[in-house]
Amino acid sequence: MRALCWEGADTLAVRQVPDPELRNAQDMIVRVRRSATCGADLPLLAGRLPYLAAGDVLGHEFLGEVVEIGPEVRRHRVADRVVVCAGVACGACWFCRQGLFSCCDNGTTGAAASESAWGQPTGGCFGHPAPLGGFAGSHAEYVRVPYADVGAFTVPEEVSDDRAVFASDAAPTGWMGAELGEVAPGDVVAVWGAGAIGQLTAGAALLRGADRVIVVDAHDDRLRMAERHFGAEPLNYRYVDVPAELRERTGGRGPDVCVEAVGMAAERPGLLAGRRGGDADRPLALREAVHACRKGGTVVVLGTWTGFVDAFPMGAVMHKGLTVRSARQHGQRWIPMLLDRMARDQLRTEHLATHRLPLEQGPDGYALFRDRADGCVRAVFSP
Repeated sequence: MRALCWEGADTLAVRQVPDPELRNAQDMIVRVRRSATCGADLPLLAGRLPYLAAGDVLGHEFLGEVVEIGPEVRRHRVADRVVVCAGVACGACWFCRQGLFSCCDNGTTGAAASESAWGQPTGGCFGHPAPLGGFAGSHAEYVRVPYADVGAFTVPEEVSDDRAVFASDAAPTGWMGAELGEVAPGDVVAVWGAGAIGQLTAGAALLRGADRVIVVDAHDDRLRMAERHFGAEPLNYRYVDVPAELRERTGGRGPDVCVEAVGMAAERPGLLAGRRGGDADRPLALREAVHACRKGGTVVVLGTWTGFVDAFPMGAVMHKGLTVRSARQHGQRWIPMLLDRMARDQLRTEHLATHRLPLEQGPDGYALFRDRADGCVRAVFSP
């Protein structure tokens, strides 16, 4: 089959790779219909995870059609149209039973590497190296889906492929951001990042009753999209002092909830600049979110991080009495609800697929996505 593979730092190629096969009784094989780029792929492209090897297949946000099932798969049949959670979880360990699916004990093939990096093994993710799964990705014609009854969900007929594909990762991540922030009616929420996850976080916060949501970014096209589709207030950090402007808009207090949806890719020279030590990630937007949040408020970290950060404002966290929460998305908890909202037209996401390309143009799609060129929010591939 054809697949989009990593060839080395910032280099991708479409090549022939072996077809996936059932390995366990709970597996199924899915023929991919849509597969989207994601900001979590950018550290992989840059070579920041050393376990990634040339020839590994990327991609984790996808939708497709079931073509083969293992003998213990009960919820799915051949020809079902399914969206698959980007995170791999067994559904049976202690953490899965608590709804903490991204903390699964059994969702990765590289538990030892994961434990060495982060202290304990964590759940897996498609298209990532061993510490984060070790499962071939979705930028391919076919994907093997482990624990199929746990991570795959039938898509309602009313929901298009271009809408449903975002229920795999971006929509549950955005919903989790609002839930971790415990957004309540009357809250003012600030979101750093107007990409797909930032916009869907804004939408989730408003659905939970937030009074106002302010989205911070430097790209006017993305800010206009967040305003038009989700009713968020745009704030371009190129033109204002963000913490001062947020205080001005909130009666001097600052937002109740601040959500960082940018990750280590954020690079804004001069913003609370601190030294960068070794291979540390740069938490520029996160530092600003901590400083902007009101006293007693909550900061939610949704961006992708790989290791250590330098010059984190722990003093501000302690003296302001902030709550800091973070996780990789526990999508299995929310995907059925999100698909239902999509079916009822309460959640529209297809506008985020700004570029629709055949798989053969995968390298070009990632170049557009990485560079945010031509207004690209997400590139979506169809094998």
